[in-house]
Amino acid sequence: MEIKFYTFFSAHTLAFPTMYKLNKFYTFLFLTVVAFLSACSSDSDELLGNTNSNIQNYGIAMLEVPQRKSGNNQIFLTHATDAYGINMYIEWDCGKKSQRWTAYKMYNANSVKNWNRDLWKYETDNEWVVKNNYRDPFQPDPKLPASVRTELEHYQGSGYNRGHICPSADRLCSKEANEQTFYLSNMQPQVYGFNGGVWLAMENKLRVWNTPSFRDTLYVVKGGTIDKPTHILEITSKGLLVPKYFYMAVLCKNKDQAQGGYKAMAFWAEHKPNSDKSLKKYMISVDELEQRTGINFFPNLPDDIEQQVEANLVPAVWGFN
Repeated sequence: MEIKFYTFFSAHTLAFPTMYKLNKFYTFLFLTVVAFLSACSSDSDELLGNTNSNIQNYGIAMLEVPQRKSGNNQIFLTHATDAYGINMYIEWDCGKKSQRWTAYKMYNANSVKNWNRDLWKYETDNEWVVKNNYRDPFQPDPKLPASVRTELEHYQGSGYNRGHICPSADRLCSKEANEQTFYLSNMQPQVYGFNGGVWLAMENKLRVWNTPSFRDTLYVVKGGTIDKPTHILEITSKGLLVPKYFYMAVLCKNKDQAQGGYKAMAFWAEHKPNSDKSLKKYMISVDELEQRTGINFFPNLPDDIEQQVEANLVPAVWGFN
């Protein structure tokens, strides 16, 4: 049985459902124990995401974050900037040295362009410039212990691109936000004909939707399949796990009143060279994506809205005829 804890914050109280009512002292004690056991930092978002139960914030906080996989091998990462807040969330599998997904939001404030990737070529004093000998800041994730993370040498000679999950082009609001997309925790190995082909076409389609006329906010979860043996293409000689499939789950909050103001869809594509730009054939419902991946997407939606939007797939509302 899955136990859900709902948190309702006010200036004076913190209340759980009736069967879990606690006085203030035991509530404080409970949260202290959770914080102590957390494998990540003390950041409140990381704390919520790092518990095995599906703790949910009331409202839309962390709406993009899927339910985490249970077990001790998972690390929940939060990357943020002072100017723009949360940049992205990542679930990292320590045993496989691979990410399960990256989750992030797209909305007006973080979709501005204050940085250009080409400007990295003028950087001269960063450690990654010296180590990489080129002008993009690919680097190991500084929040991950060295023993469980991927390094630049894992990709060298592998035949695979370092495929962004949260794209560099979607984080141009600041230099810092853009640099975080180059953390290897936000990468999956991809063949060039996929990375620059159908995957890029899907990323470009998200940018078409990322306009005020289409959305209030886009909640995006992307990744490659790593959980099932049949969903792994290969493990390279250097231990790099290569997904056989890649996916995107997209939840759009809009001004329409239907389905509570939300609509959802997903893309699913086999990892192979593919330059197809006709994307309708790769569309599936979020329900179907959950069945294929075993991941519970958008669990923080109210249950009635979640069930409706995840089951419904209407290509026309996404611009597909």
